[in-house]
Amino acid sequence: MKFKSIIIAGALSVMSTGAMADCAFTNVNTVKSLSAAFEAWKAVTSAMGECGNVEAELDQEFRTKQPEAFAANPSLYHIGGVANSTAVPLIDAGTIRPLDDLVAKYGQHLKPNQLVVVDGKIMAIAMMVNAQHMMYRNDILADLGIEAPQTYEEVLAAAEKIKAAGVVDYPLGGTYKTGWNLAEEFVNMYMGFDGAFFNADLTPSINNANGVAALEMMKKLTAYMDPEYLVSDSTYVQQQFQQGKIAMANLWASRAAAMDNAEESQVVGKVTMSTAPTVGGGSTPASTLWWDGIVIAANISDSAADNAFRVAMEGLDKEMVQANNDAAVWLIDGYEPTAAAAGAFATAENGAKPYPASKQMSLMHTALGNGIAAYLTGEKSASAALADIEAAYTTAAKEGGLLN
Repeated sequence: MKFKSIIIAGALSVMSTGAMADCAFTNVNTVKSLSAAFEAWKAVTSAMGECGNVEAELDQEFRTKQPEAFAANPSLYHIGGVANSTAVPLIDAGTIRPLDDLVAKYGQHLKPNQLVVVDGKIMAIAMMVNAQHMMYRNDILADLGIEAPQTYEEVLAAAEKIKAAGVVDYPLGGTYKTGWNLAEEFVNMYMGFDGAFFNADLTPSINNANGVAALEMMKKLTAYMDPEYLVSDSTYVQQQFQQGKIAMANLWASRAAAMDNAEESQVVGKVTMSTAPTVGGGSTPASTLWWDGIVIAANISDSAADNAFRVAMEGLDKEMVQANNDAAVWLIDGYEPTAAAAGAFATAENGAKPYPASKQMSLMHTALGNGIAAYLTGEKSASAALADIEAAYTTAAKEGGLLN
């Protein structure tokens, strides 16, 4: 899939008005799903639930649970919610099934850019695109005479002015929770420096000037964050924004609509979405493009898979999008882009690259998530931390058969 073309195609779709429709069939068999817990998945699983007998588990730790759950025989779930990288271990393990026959039977409405093809087979159905991009309090920046930051150097300068003004608890929020989130922040920043993660032989290649520069910029940013940033995930940052505690953050597009949710947000109309910043004089936004979508378990009967796919299609239909237009940058018919999608669209337009999902990247991501905090807390130098991360990756890659 070409992820930049996906986001543009999705954002140019046309919406007509309408309300959520009932399920087109009555589901008499239990269908279980495991996915992330953000608003788009709540909307999709709620629509699936209208068919009856749907047990949807929404869990931000889904990526750690899915491999073992789908490897069980029979699988503990019928439907999985995945993204670029989280689909890789399931595909590699053979625990999700090709969907070509099911798409032919029930997916005639799907767009070509929703079909995730691996080795000639449809392995997932993409429902939306996602990216981390800049969100900022437009009222605070206007009051302080600050232009919307386009680079991370400008983010630091803006944060210093906001800190001096004392108008919020912390100028910045960041998804720096140790583990997957912290690794993703490095991936974003390193790609902003045009860094390469591997050599041609899949040996690691991050302990270099770009890797050190990426870590140094990350640490500079933490000086303006809540001191508990190592437990800060997407929900944490979203709530900081909604409660008026922060002024800026590079946060996921899937969280944008929540800023204007009057039932839980104190900053309705005050948060603007813009492109992810560049860094170090580069021209590539320090972000990655992602898709989210569904997969179907391999270790279930064909009839159960058939039924689960039908239920999934009810969750990914036009009526669901029309009822939840702002919850995501949807790839599904009926989507009309709004201000909430502006940051993701601009980030893609400005040349952000897709997340480099692969088996080796999954191992690198884990090593990064486990190793970066030692630098941020001052336990290790940047180079020492990167060297240890490379060593951890090398060990895992040898155990996984990627390196000799």
